Amino acid sequence: MTEAGPTSPRPADRPEAPAPPSPAVERADRMSAANMVRSLLPLVVICLLLVGWQAFRASNEETVRTVDPTSTVRLAAERADYAVVAPAGLPEDYRPTSARTNAGFADEGAPVTLEVGYLTPSEEFAGFTVSDDVRAEPVQSVLDGATDDGTVDVAGEPWTRLTTERGETALTRRDGDVVLVVSGSAPEDELRAVAAAVTPAED
Repeated sequence: MTEAGPTSPRPADRPEAPAPPSPAVERADRMSAANMVRSLLPLVVICLLLVGWQAFRASNEETVRTVDPTSTVRLAAERADYAVVAPAGLPEDYRPTSARTNAGFADEGAPVTLEVGYLTPSEEFAGFTVSDDVRAEPVQSVLDGATDDGTVDVAGEPWTRLTTERGETALTRRDGDVVLVVSGSAPEDELRAVAAAVTPAED
């Protein structure tokens, strides 16, 4: 009697290995993925352009912040020992972006300086300064080292035209101890518009 040993599985009992995909199927898969990427790429580019444009517009809007200089001008007029003047009635495209005065910290009888800055229609800067101290920093920062280019008439008033050390145009006028300065990167016609708008401030 012979013992039966372990029997080897018959070929029919072995699990069959999956057949490898054919080269044609592999090419079809690759082409489908490539087609999908090519289809989506223009949409992605358009979305990125839209996002970039919105960010650009938002950044431009945030950099131009206007202020109302009325209270600053009024404070200077209340504290100064001279008749403070300031631009008024400028067109809307002259946007005030800054207004400063030392009047809030000046002792009684001390010099008072008022500064108002504008963004002009050409997207340049025009600054107005009035002070009864010719050595005030806002005055000296413009006039120090500037060269005289003669006199110009602005709204019937003579203003001295200067070229600053920065190469910018400045217009200045003296009224006793009071000095007025209009200067900046704006073209001269816009600086003249600011100078022409100077009127007595209400305190």
